[in-house]
Amino acid sequence: MMKRRRLLQLGAGAAGALALPAASRLARAQTYPVRPVRLIVGFGAGGAPDILARLVAQWLSDHLGQPFVVENRTGASSEIATETVVKAAPDGHTLLLASLANAVNATLYPKLTYNFIRDIAPVAGISRDPNVMVVTSAYPTKTVPEFIAYAKVNPGKINMGSPGVGTSPHMAGELFKVMTAVDMTHVAYRGSPQVLTDLLGGQLQVYFAPIAASLGYIKDGRLRALGVTTAARVNALPDVPTLAEFVPGYESNAFYGIGAPKGTPAEIVDKLNKAINAGLADSTMKARLAELGSSPSAGSPADFGKLVADETQKWAKVIKSGNIKPE
Repeated sequence: MMKRRRLLQLGAGAAGALALPAASRLARAQTYPVRPVRLIVGFGAGGAPDILARLVAQWLSDHLGQPFVVENRTGASSEIATETVVKAAPDGHTLLLASLANAVNATLYPKLTYNFIRDIAPVAGISRDPNVMVVTSAYPTKTVPEFIAYAKVNPGKINMGSPGVGTSPHMAGELFKVMTAVDMTHVAYRGSPQVLTDLLGGQLQVYFAPIAASLGYIKDGRLRALGVTTAARVNALPDVPTLAEFVPGYESNAFYGIGAPKGTPAEIVDKLNKAINAGLADSTMKARLAELGSSPSAGSPADFGKLVADETQKWAKVIKSGNIKPE
């Protein structure tokens, strides 16, 4: 009887010990966040990534009880921003707006100090975002076939802007170059607003622009949309054809999501994931994303991780086939 009682006491003690970490994890998830959270964005204010980041940050601020503050760390095609988050404490209080640039950089910059897939924990997808090929209203081409024909008789005379090497607009343009065999000179900037300024000013001739950043200019007639980069037409520009209608097989989409430093507790990642997915299901948020030409990309952390891995593999092939180098 004494042995049995002793065994029962030991069993109860072990069960209590096992329950302590679970209780600690639950408490950590319930109290998070305990101070303002930084959302690091590798692109300038006013561009499509910044707009999306601020939408999500506002939602999280309203629903998780602490300010989520967008911090723009521009330069090196989001490398500076990403490295900032890689080195941050894995406590959920420093997050990254992950993007296509991160998938591209894995191949474009072979000597990075970090491995994005290894060192950044996927939290949640936000959106898939098409780009739109735009020229000024005064430009001599009005369709994609006209543009291709004009480019071929004017090699080296077309400047293509982007908000940085490896960004979605850059890669969309490089894919177009590879698939049409046209010669365009890439000119990198620090953000989409600066690209649009020089495009409107005539220093650039074409931009594979984020719809969010260019829609207003298209609607007021200052820019002409030649084609969207998705496989199907988009609701924000229903009358604009896809580039694939003229260049079979062409497709290029930006993606955005949230990442955290490796080692961030799973319960914090899960709490953020659920909050972000709730925001993407909200009718007001969905309407705002639609206005920007974005499609919500809700899902689990694993879903977002798979997207990043798939995109990393896809763009590695484009970079190698196009012999694209950092500038």
